[in-house]
Amino acid sequence: MLIHVVQIGEMLWQIANRYRVTIAQIVETNELVNPNQLAVGQSLVIPTVDMYHIVRPGEALWMIAQRYGTTVDALIRANQITNPSLIYPGTRLIIPALQHTIQPGETLWQIANRYGTTIQAIIKASQIQNPDLLYPGVTLIIPRRKPTIVSNAFTYHSGAEAERIVGEIAEHLTYLATFAYVIQPDGSLQLFMEDDTDAIQAGLAQGAVPMMSISNFTVTEAGENIAHAVLASEENRERLLTNILSVMKAKGYQGLNIDFENVLPQDRELYNQFLQRAVDTLHQEGFFVSTSLAPKISGEQKGLLYEAHDYPAHGRIADFVVLMTYEWGYRKGPPRAISPLNEIKRVLDYAVSVIPRKKILMGFQLYARDWLIPHVQGQEAETFSPQEAIARAVRYGATIQYDSIAASPFYRYTDEQGRGHEVWFEDARSAQAKFDTIKDYNLLGVSYWVLGYSFPQNWVLLEDNFKIRKLI
Repeated sequence: MLIHVVQIGEMLWQIANRYRVTIAQIVETNELVNPNQLAVGQSLVIPTVDMYHIVRPGEALWMIAQRYGTTVDALIRANQITNPSLIYPGTRLIIPALQHTIQPGETLWQIANRYGTTIQAIIKASQIQNPDLLYPGVTLIIPRRKPTIVSNAFTYHSGAEAERIVGEIAEHLTYLATFAYVIQPDGSLQLFMEDDTDAIQAGLAQGAVPMMSISNFTVTEAGENIAHAVLASEENRERLLTNILSVMKAKGYQGLNIDFENVLPQDRELYNQFLQRAVDTLHQEGFFVSTSLAPKISGEQKGLLYEAHDYPAHGRIADFVVLMTYEWGYRKGPPRAISPLNEIKRVLDYAVSVIPRKKILMGFQLYARDWLIPHVQGQEAETFSPQEAIARAVRYGATIQYDSIAASPFYRYTDEQGRGHEVWFEDARSAQAKFDTIKDYNLLGVSYWVLGYSFPQNWVLLEDNFKIRKLI
């Protein structure tokens, strides 16, 4: 896939012609509501088999060609390079698709084995309608090898809405985490969502493993006192574990996510001890255990959100962890990128120093925010989908800008009442930057918060970058 940023005066037919794809393909890939209305600065995923590479310091063309299984000549032709010895860091190169011309006597099976792929992958990449009608001289697209990762997404939807939302996305997921069973001071559980049954079944139908989520966090309480009441009492801890097992067996959950937030600093060791007890108990029953961790940049970081989250302990005890690397752009705070990549990398730098990389899921938010400006402390931003963010940019004639440090798009506009607004959201560029980060840090994968916000570009690029591990 390639990413194109709309320039002033550009029309969709011009963009389609440039990349030799159809308008319909671009419309379908990006789920464009009105193809005749594009925002300046809007990013579009172009459904081609080519891809981009950003040149890094010290890289030469032969190194890049070797990495992607292509040739220097192919790179020179695709990028119209006049001096192959002069490529600069930051240069964006098109990596042409790997192609193979069928020779007499060759079969798809032989070709797939040669390139370390599968017949089905070649058929899909080459858009072959009838594999039995292939003959010598036909050129095939050979899909590149992609790293395999784990993906998770949280959902709090129930009923028909859960069936629709989860049903549309679960094919892209390893795990589906329903949010959440809220712990009570006595160790009992109260389901936050109306019902989790439909979400579980919709996920299972697409091969997404159901993961039960428990939390001390509610819309009315920070949860520190609830957590303390459970963690400080052996009786309440054991009652909670008994209740967790009961729900997991009754509902068909295969794993647990523990999301205790704002735990009192003095309860840090109690939390670690509970986590170890939970892992020991659930492993005996064949279940896995994960935890959700606040985005820390050091072990000494102060604050109620951070101090009781012991990264080394969670990395040692849990099967994997979810880093909640979002919410810098808090809904009641001033406008800024919700998941700035520069801040995420600070968290990852610390995390990988104390947690095995293959135990880390990087958090990725699926929503946009619209703040009134000038910002008034405590005034709440509106939260909606990245698709709606694009729609508003079009409606108000806003030019979308891109913060290269935060790797996040944003824009400003004035509404019908004369009020100023600032919108931060995710687009194809920011999604690709996050996927590149997952590769660079060699992480286990990605975890999304939260389903229900339309962002079709993300799922297209996720599949283009990775092979998603399926466990069922």
